[in-house]
Amino acid sequence: MEKKEDEIIWSIIHYNDLSLDQFYDLLELRTAVFVVEQDCPYQEVDIKDKSSFHVLGYQKEELVAVARIIPSGISYPEVSFGRVAVKIDHRGKGIANELTHKLVKFISAKYQSDIRISAQCYLTSFYENHGFKIASEEYKEDGIPHIEMLRLAN
Repeated sequence: MEKKEDEIIWSIIHYNDLSLDQFYDLLELRTAVFVVEQDCPYQEVDIKDKSSFHVLGYQKEELVAVARIIPSGISYPEVSFGRVAVKIDHRGKGIANELTHKLVKFISAKYQSDIRISAQCYLTSFYENHGFKIASEEYKEDGIPHIEMLRLAN
């Protein structure tokens, strides 16, 4: 089977196993999206990275999508994921759907756990399409409206 020119190669790697280049790439993409693009100065790098699995989506040699999976007991009693980002010039191509599917599949296989996330409010219907339900009132996180969402384990 031939590899498509625009195919994304996905990896799920624990922090301890990331290469320096992979860690740099994910920090560069997250900072571009969450700090620069969203104009939100906050502590982007935090201690949760060290306990997390990181999902990396590369197209050719370019990191185009990233997220982290946080074990239970760190952010919430349930497993969580966050820092979901798709490079700006790669949006609108279904990459976020593919990434979210990978996140849910990995968490279901590894943890068999409910998943609780803190989603930006404008993404509520996106996550509802992936089986999440609203689980809190709206709140501000780093000045941006968020809402907790919960997906029950199958």
